Amino acid sequence: MITTNPYATWVRRRAGGGDRGSETIAAAIVTPLLLMLLCLAIAGGRIVTSGAKIDAAAEDAARAASISRTYSGAQAEAAAAAARSLDGQGIRCASSSIRVDVSGLAAPIGEVGTVTVTISCTVAMSDLLLPGVPGSKNLTSRFTSVVDAYRSRALGFANSEGPRSANRTMGIVQ
Repeated sequence: MITTNPYATWVRRRAGGGDRGSETIAAAIVTPLLLMLLCLAIAGGRIVTSGAKIDAAAEDAARAASISRTYSGAQAEAAAAAARSLDGQGIRCASSSIRVDVSGLAAPIGEVGTVTVTISCTVAMSDLLLPGVPGSKNLTSRFTSVVDAYRSRALGFANSEGPRSANRTMGIVQ
C-alpha cells in the first residue's frame, strides 16, 4: 500500500494552481462594469429615440400649420397636431411649450412663405429610463414647413364673406 505525504500534495497544489480563484474575482469586477455600460447604452438610445419623436411631432405640427389658411387656424392646428403626435407616440411631457411662427402665411400669392414650429418638452427620466430614476430631460425640436406659393390664403374671413375683389381665395379673376 502506497501512502502519500499530505504536505507534498499541498505543495503540488500550491505550486501548480497559484491562480485558482482569480477568474472568479475578475468576473466579479468586470460584470458590474459591463452591466453599467449596457444600461448607459440603453439610456442613450431611449433619449435619442424620444428626441426623434419630438422631431416628428414638430414636423407634424409645422405641416398642419402650413396647410391652414388663417393665422388662428394655423396656431390651433399646429397645437392639436403636436398634441396628437406626442400622445400617439407615448411621450408624456411634464411641461411643454409650442411656439408657432405663421408669418409666412402673410406672403402674397406667388411668393413662398414658411411656417416654423418649435416644441419644447420636459420629459421625466423615469419615463425615459427605468421607473424611479430621478431628474428630467428637456427636449427641443424645431421644424420649418413651406407654404405653397400658389395656394390661396384667407384674408381674415371665409371664402363666402367680403367683396370679391378683396377675397382672392375664391380664385375669381375680375
